[in-house]
Amino acid sequence: MQNDERQIRTLVATWMAATQAGDVDTLLSLMAEDAVFLAPGRPPMRKREFEAAAKAGRAPPPFDGSSDIEEIVVLGGWAFMRTRLTVVATPADGSPPTELAGHTLTILRKDGGKWLLARDANLLSPVQRPHS
Repeated sequence: MQNDERQIRTLVATWMAATQAGDVDTLLSLMAEDAVFLAPGRPPMRKREFEAAAKAGRAPPPFDGSSDIEEIVVLGGWAFMRTRLTVVATPADGSPPTELAGHTLTILRKDGGKWLLARDANLLSPVQRPHS
């Protein structure tokens, strides 16, 4: 495994751990200043909007999940990654957990020798469980 791929895999592991811990400062440190997030049915969200929501207490609650990297392609100072992502959010109000799963496509940019998330598009949707 090449060094760039190893660094990107470390970024993903750090992102997941910070998300699970609700560590917004670490998440912000892993994003490019012009980062953009795309999700179905929502307008694009930029890093500054993510930060403002987190500071106002409107960020999503910490959640559990897994990110299985299916592909990483490095092209100089840019890279893209395709993953299978599963997240389980348990609301603080005692509501039942919500499980979402799907694929993501992430574009990363190397800045100052460090890989940062520049664009992220996710296709997560609710997981349908059979009724017993």
